[in-house]
Amino acid sequence: MSPRSTAEIAAAVGVAESTLERWLAERKVPMPKRIVVGVRVSRIWTSQDIERLKRYKAKFYRKGRGRKKKA
Repeated sequence: MSPRSTAEIAAAVGVAESTLERWLAERKVPMPKRIVVGVRVSRIWTSQDIERLKRYKAKFYRKGRGRKKKA
């Protein structure tokens, strides 16, 4: 699998990038392996990470009280 950005992963899973960042910050999903190149930190997303995100989304996303149904 070629390297993909967090924005691309969020789009593949079907959530906004800010939602994915919030899940990572709140430790609702495990942080993928990170690599430091100079001063830039990048995440290494595996296919297992993507499947884990899809399972989390199916179980918890849009399940809160008063949420509108997805059109």
